[in-house]
Amino acid sequence: MSSKGKILILKLNGKLLSLLIRDNQILSIQVQKQNEYAVGNIYVGKVKNISENIGAAFVDLGQGYLTFLPLTEAKYAHVMNRKSDGRIKIGDEIPVQIMKEPMKTKLAGVTVLLSLSGKYAVVGTRRKEHPDGVQVSSKLNKKMQVRFREIEDLQKTAEQYQLIVRTNAGELNDDTPLLTEAHMLSEQLKHIVQVADKRTCYSCLYHGKPDYISFVENAYKAEYDEVVTDIAEVYGTLQEHLTGTDIPFRLYEDEMLPLHKLYAVEVRVKELLDKNVWLKSGGYLVIEPTEALVSIDVNSGKYEKGKNQEETALKINMEAAQMIAVQLRARNLSGIIMVDFINFKKKEHEKQIVEYMRSLLKKDSVTADVVDMTGLGLMEITRKKVNPSFREQYISK
Repeated sequence: MSSKGKILILKLNGKLLSLLIRDNQILSIQVQKQNEYAVGNIYVGKVKNISENIGAAFVDLGQGYLTFLPLTEAKYAHVMNRKSDGRIKIGDEIPVQIMKEPMKTKLAGVTVLLSLSGKYAVVGTRRKEHPDGVQVSSKLNKKMQVRFREIEDLQKTAEQYQLIVRTNAGELNDDTPLLTEAHMLSEQLKHIVQVADKRTCYSCLYHGKPDYISFVENAYKAEYDEVVTDIAEVYGTLQEHLTGTDIPFRLYEDEMLPLHKLYAVEVRVKELLDKNVWLKSGGYLVIEPTEALVSIDVNSGKYEKGKNQEETALKINMEAAQMIAVQLRARNLSGIIMVDFINFKKKEHEKQIVEYMRSLLKKDSVTADVVDMTGLGLMEITRKKVNPSFREQYISK
């Protein structure tokens, strides 16, 4: 493999997987959802019930598929079957977009603030009080943020819509792909809003992209050099969405050696489902998700301990931190994560591992950070819940 990774889209055990793999290690993976009501889809829904106690409206998208809408968004709703007064009432018909898929006992989450996302930009309906101007990913440096905010064509789009420039735009040598995409997304969103009033309740106004297209668009271009699939139908969809972009893609056609065998995907997937993760030093992690939190224990394992136990602990803990950052992303672990590192005697080493872990988590596309070390010497990490964990996706689909 090259120094960069590859995005693979393939079938394994009847499941369609999208994965970013580098140096024989899965950095990120997603299972294609089969649910008709997919994240990103936009519907004309009907408000079935309102609960002031929990600040929610329950919106039916059809066939009794109930979703959760925060009442804080009520004033932004476009009510289609009566004059809008900034409130939501039972029976109201409103356009909503699915933002979160259902998880365990929780309903799918929807929003009335519609948006369309591309590789370089996100365009959405604006809150009236939202400040004008182009918003830029905080992961881009200050110089880039200023440059993107000063592009006149983007400023014009931001006068009508909420416009966010994504991290991937920082990899462009020419602003044309960004400007083209922002214009296309704004025109598409404008059309969706215009046709909404002419559609009946429970109509689908917009079908989101297949998960594997979103996976490609959300991946940092610096992490991979091409997208590869051995599925002709998927390749056709890639042609539709990626032709004209700077993303190389190809169809793998060696029937004697399927793509999943070429990259030992089945072995790598089994590793992600195992609770033990071995480190090169001979140490290992034990990762155990529970209902309340994720527990990660760092063990010295087969590491040959020298005379300096403090240096041994530092070496294993630094390697463990790097692997933990990879595993959180690949397994899509979220919520509260408690890490029991090998104990340090020196406070400066404890501070060193905290700062190192923070620097690693900044590279995660999902918001994650170190809260602190607890009184018991456990590192507390939080990671935003976006989708179910890989285990939940893979086992339940």
